[in-house]
Amino acid sequence: MRDSRVHPQRRRVLLGSAGAAAASWLGLPALGAPTQDDQLDVHIELHAVPDEVSIRPGKRTRVWRYRGKLLRGDASALEASAGGYLGPVIRVRRGQRVRIDLINGLPESTIVHWHGLHVSEAMDGHPRFAIGPGRRYRYAFTVNNRAGSYWFHPHPHGRTGKQVYAGLAGLFIVSDEEEDALDLPRGAQDLPLVIQDRNFGADNQFDYPGAERREGAQRSGGMMGGSMGGAMARMTGVLGDAILVNGSVDAQVDVERSAYRLRLLNASNMRTYKLAWSDRSPLTVIGTDGGLLGAAVERDYVMLAPAERIDLWVDFGRWEANTELALQSLSFESGMGMGSMMQGSTALADGAPFTVLQVWVGAGARTAATAPGRLSVLPPAQPRLAVNFDRPKVFDLTMGMMRWGINGNSFEMLEATPLETVQLDTQEIWEFRNEGRSGMMGMAMAHSMHVHGLQFRILGRFGDAYESIKDGLVDEGWKDTVLVMPGERMRILVRFEDHAGLFLYHCHMLEHEDAGLMRNYRVEA
Repeated sequence: MRDSRVHPQRRRVLLGSAGAAAASWLGLPALGAPTQDDQLDVHIELHAVPDEVSIRPGKRTRVWRYRGKLLRGDASALEASAGGYLGPVIRVRRGQRVRIDLINGLPESTIVHWHGLHVSEAMDGHPRFAIGPGRRYRYAFTVNNRAGSYWFHPHPHGRTGKQVYAGLAGLFIVSDEEEDALDLPRGAQDLPLVIQDRNFGADNQFDYPGAERREGAQRSGGMMGGSMGGAMARMTGVLGDAILVNGSVDAQVDVERSAYRLRLLNASNMRTYKLAWSDRSPLTVIGTDGGLLGAAVERDYVMLAPAERIDLWVDFGRWEANTELALQSLSFESGMGMGSMMQGSTALADGAPFTVLQVWVGAGARTAATAPGRLSVLPPAQPRLAVNFDRPKVFDLTMGMMRWGINGNSFEMLEATPLETVQLDTQEIWEFRNEGRSGMMGMAMAHSMHVHGLQFRILGRFGDAYESIKDGLVDEGWKDTVLVMPGERMRILVRFEDHAGLFLYHCHMLEHEDAGLMRNYRVEA
């Protein structure tokens, strides 16, 4: 067995460290929401700080990471890590009142987006709220989401890709009474797996194109660091040739011969995964971005685009004791067209096959496990209730002059067009069109489209069917992120409720977002 194996008692390599948080700057004024501490269920300080960690043999890797400090609430609300660079796991219950103070110990501005959470505009992490070094931003909200696997990451304009690549990400896991009533794996059998890819330089440092660019330079998009490599990264996205799970390369995990819940998050900047077991055993999917499905579905493989989550129920007892198997990403057609010729020298192209995680099934006796049946009450989508049922809003994903855009418009901090203006307490049908109208050598690429502040339902896909991926798409359930392939049109049903204000929608292939493939939508009361 290799020394890199993750022992069950150390299984959450993902997140943070048990070490003390950085200096707290308690005297600084806080931006964000006022709160009264006696009304809180959970209060956390979240420090964004530089650090160094051992990822590969040799020199330690410089990273940026989140460190958490629990000031109020049950000890289970903040779960630190035994290693790696990822942030802590925040575990809360639906209905709890939460305050999180972001304290910026980085040398540049940042802000945190609570990906998938239904919160107000001031709590959502819009880049207009980014805070400078040494500043504090106060988040205070009631958790209104269903039980599910959500996450958090930075969202400053033009710097999101670089900051996530440096290590800033963590999980935000919600539970509720509906989930409590189910016989789902818990404790050590509830295993988060955060998948990322990275390039390492000769000195073991993350190699991100244009990372030396100072804040403010080229802020509006275009070249990264003024280099052609940076410009290409802006157009195509950054792919790495090393796969990390929970912040570890060549990751392995030991499991017992019993049922597990695997919470898979694709926290990569650009890469999409086609996940399958090495022996091609089927995968049982029980949840997607917005929580549990109505009932489990089986797939021979599952597609996982950047920012998407998939929860799997796995009975490891079906394998013999002392079995070694692998979670793999299989070969697929990425549909990148010209983009595939512009990825640089990376040895691991998008759609290439590789091993993600090695799993060792222990020698113990098998614990009986029954596959879940009905999971949740999930009402059917009702598109006829949309105010634009007969005229879906169309959002073309475009490129021109080396800048991504939506309907030809790149990101502007406070702008929302009439098309992007919606009414509170209504539903609309949106259609994302990815038909390759780039205006640059016919380049067409996949996009992972995310809508802030809500969960939506997928109504249908139209256009080219990619044979190598179509059977692994999981469009059931509530979603906040969806893969849109070149030549494809995707319709979603979106409901705007509770919160008026300015929110984002964008591609979660982070270099695309940083290069303009992001816009605001405005909810008017």
